[in-house]
Amino acid sequence: MAAPKSVGKLVSHVIVDLDGTLLNTDSVANQILKSFLAKLGKKWDGKTAHRIVGRTPLEAAAAVVEDYQLPYSTEEFHSMITPLFADQWCNIRPLPGANRLIKHLRRNGVPMALASNSPKSNIEAKISCHNGWKESFLAIVGGDEVEKGKPSPDIFLEAARRMNTEPSSCLVIEDSIAGVTAGKAAGMEVIAVPSIPKQVDKFSSAFEVVNSLLDLQPEKWGLPPFEDWIEGTLPIDPWYIGGPVIKGFGRGSKVLGIPTANLSAESFSDILSDHTSGVYFGWAALSTRGIYKMVMSIGWNPYFDNTEKTIEPWLLHKFDEDFYGEELRLTIVGYIRPEANFPSLESLIARIHEDGRIAETALDLPLYAAYRNSPYLTNPLPESNS
Repeated sequence: MAAPKSVGKLVSHVIVDLDGTLLNTDSVANQILKSFLAKLGKKWDGKTAHRIVGRTPLEAAAAVVEDYQLPYSTEEFHSMITPLFADQWCNIRPLPGANRLIKHLRRNGVPMALASNSPKSNIEAKISCHNGWKESFLAIVGGDEVEKGKPSPDIFLEAARRMNTEPSSCLVIEDSIAGVTAGKAAGMEVIAVPSIPKQVDKFSSAFEVVNSLLDLQPEKWGLPPFEDWIEGTLPIDPWYIGGPVIKGFGRGSKVLGIPTANLSAESFSDILSDHTSGVYFGWAALSTRGIYKMVMSIGWNPYFDNTEKTIEPWLLHKFDEDFYGEELRLTIVGYIRPEANFPSLESLIARIHEDGRIAETALDLPLYAAYRNSPYLTNPLPESNS
């Protein structure tokens, strides 16, 4: 991620985007478009994603029609695809850190608004599926309630007006370039949380670019800080994955001196889309060997510039032999940091070992140690996860 400026301007209000910022709308959009295009003999490759993120529904429809040369007008395609999305509103999951952020700001009395290019009715339908969300926002502004959507500042200016505050007192949190442009044009401070990977350089106008909502530091703007970090780690709702250990890129042991037990990213594409890239930790079970402490990276490993998102667990134990093909189960219980690039291989290796030390210590804390004997690790792996 881009290096943040040290301190932002003090603010009193927060305005948050919805799709791609709080909700993993991109995952559902990919599924719907993939299915729709397949019926026309076309393959959704995701390359249009950067053109539709942050745009109004009609603008997004126009981009898909153009890029895939669909035999429909923009209006026809929009009318066909809209019901498919509406059926999935309640299946859109919050992005990591979304619930945490909303609860934190509400608990501390920070006024919040929701400002999205989506129609107001769509916004309310989506957030109604998430307990306590609607009540947390002082104002909700849809793209159909202003003259121009993002990148015009209209939506953010209207949100500030409804909260009875000056634009200069507002902090905007956005995932799209259009949203960042709109927030800056409104005279507000802006944090970018890019929803499309490897696009960080395009968000240079934002005050700060963060990997995910987990990495926000509200105190930079005079807002109450999060107080849930423990020993350099952030507790998260545990999640579970498992499968046979596969051969990776051949750089774990050979290049880094750190043997990783890779899992097939293709088998967990849906899970990976729900979890931000970064360094996590937890417990690992090998079917014939036992349970071990584990730290792992998820992401594109910027130093090596991966072309696909990978899962690379490092079991914090010295093994005398490889165990390719053996069943590995992971219970992920905490977060350490976002993934980052490094100026040298030596600095990358040093940071990986530091991550290992942090995980090793943290997993002795009762909060994390309790998961060592979770049924997922001690019972046979369910068929659906293998």
